[in-house]
Amino acid sequence: MPSTTDPALRPSAEVAEALASGAPVVALESTIISHGLPQPRNLEVARELEEIVRKAGAVPATIAVLDGVARIGLDEVELVRIATEPGLRKLGQRDLPVAAALEASGATTVSATSFLAARAGIRVFATGGLGGVHRGWTEEQDESADLDTLARTRITVVCAGVKSILDVPATLQRLETRGVTIAGLRTDTFPGFYLHSSGEPIDWRIESPEQAAAIMRGQDALGGPETALIIANPVPVAEQLDPVLHDRVLAEALAAAEREGVTGQAITPFLLSYLVRGTDGASLEANLAAVRGNVRVAGDIAVAWSGR
Repeated sequence: MPSTTDPALRPSAEVAEALASGAPVVALESTIISHGLPQPRNLEVARELEEIVRKAGAVPATIAVLDGVARIGLDEVELVRIATEPGLRKLGQRDLPVAAALEASGATTVSATSFLAARAGIRVFATGGLGGVHRGWTEEQDESADLDTLARTRITVVCAGVKSILDVPATLQRLETRGVTIAGLRTDTFPGFYLHSSGEPIDWRIESPEQAAAIMRGQDALGGPETALIIANPVPVAEQLDPVLHDRVLAEALAAAEREGVTGQAITPFLLSYLVRGTDGASLEANLAAVRGNVRVAGDIAVAWSGR
């Protein structure tokens, strides 16, 4: 049930009304605004993504933490703050209690957004790409908190796979082990984030948002662990990053990271930034194309889920 009276959450008036009436709502993360894009384009994209949700017939709920309070849906002033305020933290689920206690502000990652959205009663969440198991994980055991959160959070996440800098086969195996269902939307292979396909097969294919909503109803009917449903929605071939360019620049980025000793939490932003520079911004455009498509699909799934 929607938790619009949860003291730990502060939904916007629009989101609270939608949740109370059973209207479709789509959660959106805020790290793409604060950490993923340069100003002023980040604010333009934030508004654009919310408008895509509205055009689908759903209510957007961009999630962030401001002054220690989890905001479920941002007004214009709050959206501008996320896009422009310096020093905003990047908050995963584990950081939320600390941010609340210290009245800190930050943008939410996939893990934090999934957790807060589900707690608020929002069932559908759109993002670009998930975190996962990092390359070289047998030595450093580096794995995104996204995977653990999705293994115990009942939410449907529409994404373009996992970030291509990761170990995709190991990530898929980890998701299978944790019982997280993956369904490809009109695809038989797992998307490659910037690329239409990673080349890795997935077990289930669906053809419509209505089928995604039917799977969600099946999750609830069967019960069991509160795991997520991942809807893998590939970026269109015409909008993907050139695969040859992707592979070349990624190899250069990985070599640079090893040469400069970049590890831990610093590795993902280092590699993604290198890809943006090495592709003259083409990787960023492919990322945005994927996000737009995922938000559109999430809106359609939310409408199908709500029965409206």
